[in-house]
Amino acid sequence: MNKSMKLSILFSQIVFFIFFPVWIELTKYLHSIVIVVVWVLILFVFLFGVSWIRKEEVRISKRSLNRLIFLYALVLLILLYFRPGGANNGSVNLIPLETISYYLTDSVSFLIALYNLGANIGLFIPFGLYYRYVKNAPSMMQLILISIGSISLIEFVQFLTRRGSLDIDDLILNVLGVFLGYIIFPVFRKVFVIR
Repeated sequence: MNKSMKLSILFSQIVFFIFFPVWIELTKYLHSIVIVVVWVLILFVFLFGVSWIRKEEVRISKRSLNRLIFLYALVLLILLYFRPGGANNGSVNLIPLETISYYLTDSVSFLIALYNLGANIGLFIPFGLYYRYVKNAPSMMQLILISIGSISLIEFVQFLTRRGSLDIDDLILNVLGVFLGYIIFPVFRKVFVIR
């Protein structure tokens, strides 16, 4: 294990445990697997940051990348469909920016607003990065169209199963996350190299 990996593990664990009460609070609204997701994301951010500062590469096989993104997508589906308290009311919002405005007006606690806005963007960034790493990656417009179609399907299934709400703002934020992943790829490519 190289020095960057050791430093990444050390710093990420310190941050993870400092904010552990926040992660526990999230389990009131989400499946408990959210703690694992947060832990992995913090480790990933520190691994990237430390490796980038030290100008080191992290090599990943394409096969491992495919497995990681599949596992990540599966975990996100668990977070979307298996929340505490079971079924949701199946509400519908087709007015753009209505839900986003609601969260930005201090109508709810900061943690809930941060989760709903930040997570809806941040959790989809890996998909934009993944599409840039795969061979014959689609153009940005193709990726946006694929994202809109895929995320719309997820939103519609949430509505049908009453395991969430059908919200145009979720679609907007999720697609924004995929788009951000797509455009920040050149920075990540300097650290994470597919072999």
